[in-house]
Amino acid sequence: MRPNRFALPLLFLSLLAASAHGQQSRLLVTQKGDTSLAIVDPVAGKVIASVPEGGVTGHEVIASPDGRFAYVPIYGNSGVGKPGTDGTTLVVIDIAAQRVASSLDFGHGIRPHMPIFGSTDGLLYVTTELDQTISLIDPKTLKIVGTIPTGQAQSHMLALSHDGRRGYTANVGPGTVSVLDIASRKTLTIIPISSNTQRIAISPDDHWVFTADQTKPRLVVIDTTTNKVSNSIPLEGMAYGTAPTPDGHFLIAALPDQNKVAIVDLKTMQAMQSIPVCGYPQEVLVRPDGKAAYVSCMHSDQVAEIDIANWKVSRLIATGKGTDGLAWAQGH
Repeated sequence: MRPNRFALPLLFLSLLAASAHGQQSRLLVTQKGDTSLAIVDPVAGKVIASVPEGGVTGHEVIASPDGRFAYVPIYGNSGVGKPGTDGTTLVVIDIAAQRVASSLDFGHGIRPHMPIFGSTDGLLYVTTELDQTISLIDPKTLKIVGTIPTGQAQSHMLALSHDGRRGYTANVGPGTVSVLDIASRKTLTIIPISSNTQRIAISPDDHWVFTADQTKPRLVVIDTTTNKVSNSIPLEGMAYGTAPTPDGHFLIAALPDQNKVAIVDLKTMQAMQSIPVCGYPQEVLVRPDGKAAYVSCMHSDQVAEIDIANWKVSRLIATGKGTDGLAWAQGH
């Protein structure tokens, strides 16, 4: 039989397409009102699966560095500092299989909240609010391998420096930021902000930390070389979640009461414009390639996708009831 000269090229293209499909990145979105995690196809702009978390909600999510698993701390049915159930577990979701793969039981009510992977040690760091600690977890064994005290109540959110040396928690009710020494696992200092502060982010060069004052429409800027407040950035409304662009040029800040995000120029430390998004924006995630940002909107159950090149909303993605925490699962 005469060989088909098109067979090998067609087979190669078929394998290439299958490989590309297998490497598809995913946007992960917590659906607080549905007590589930949405797995979103960012190309199609639609939810392809909602994975139940077990009847109690998680607020935040992070993907493993290889993009295979999502880690969702189960906080409980209340807001920070408010009465309600105290979550005790961390759920691990297999993204490709679209199901819960395993879980970690902390052993008591602890309100685990913000998960983030260390850049140098591969450990998973989770704020364990009621114990006033950060728990360090080996993601391979799902064992707690250490804790770091924050020295404050309501350590709700966490940012880690890219060099792996420091951690920073936003302590909501006390209105402070704790600075943590990761290697020695201790609190270095506590920085006063206001009577209430929310959310926290760090610049790509590790020089600035940003937290949102909940008593005034401003972001507070901390200089990490001195561990002191450097200045503040006035905004047109109260801020919430923030995220910098990978090039360190801009910071995007959610303004829930304005249904907008503010774009801050980090060279001038001033807000240069604001963009209408959707109902009650909460969290901001910038895609690793720096071309798009995603903003979760809790009241409209959507995620707004922003084109960073022109600072315009390119589309709104329906993402489920109580849309909140965001994470990016890199294709593999």
